[in-house]
Amino acid sequence: MTLWWLLYPLLGAASGFFAGLLGIGGGAVMAPLLVMLFSAQGLGGGEVMRMALGTSMAAILFTAIASARAHHRRKAVEWRIVAAITPGVLLGTLLGARLASRMPSTALAILFVVFIFYVSAQMLAGFTPKASRSMPGALGTALAGVGIGAFSCLVAIGGGALSVPFMLWCNVRAQHAIGTSAAIGFPIAVGGAAGYMINGWQNPALPPYSIGFVYLPAVAGMVVVSMLTAPLGAALTHALPVKRLRQIFAVVLLLLAVSMLGKLV
Repeated sequence: MTLWWLLYPLLGAASGFFAGLLGIGGGAVMAPLLVMLFSAQGLGGGEVMRMALGTSMAAILFTAIASARAHHRRKAVEWRIVAAITPGVLLGTLLGARLASRMPSTALAILFVVFIFYVSAQMLAGFTPKASRSMPGALGTALAGVGIGAFSCLVAIGGGALSVPFMLWCNVRAQHAIGTSAAIGFPIAVGGAAGYMINGWQNPALPPYSIGFVYLPAVAGMVVVSMLTAPLGAALTHALPVKRLRQIFAVVLLLLAVSMLGKLV
């Protein structure tokens, strides 16, 4: 058991770094690797996928804080957008967690893989939405937050794969879209983690040290290291060729998602 617990900090280091660097949220890395780790340990039975998603959302909570602080220090967070989108995000994540608790695990895994294929294809193609409008008003931004929050919760991401394109489309500068997305990841993680805890409460299939679908040893092992590597990734956003890194990361995501699906099906 101790050996398995030593692997969680390594996972936290990678997920925190990419969350800060690309603004996509570490769940895209965490979820498939947690499925593999939980399956190898024999944890959760048929609830492995939901455990991986819930645990990822809880870990993103801490990563988002570190990443948002790093981007804020570089004045790359549009806090007015964060404030406007947060009510919708919280509602969406609670709805998403409820839906995830009722979906068959295989269907949930397939949804995750399809989404990762979509994100990876965007990264490989270097697709960037053309700025064709300005940010909507408070109501429109909140409604966008409902959709972003719900889907982010279903696939356990910090929302960057959805919120960054949305903000780019609304004529927000690229580095500010990434920084703002990192901050939006916090309410997504709060609502998502709470939703997975509530909907998995007292589930007899879950292992000890779990609160609902959140496995606390994994969270504890990941968050300390991820909070150290997220600011490093955020700093390198302004120094490295992010486009090339996104393409490499997209290939890694594809391999992880396919492997995860193979474990579950």
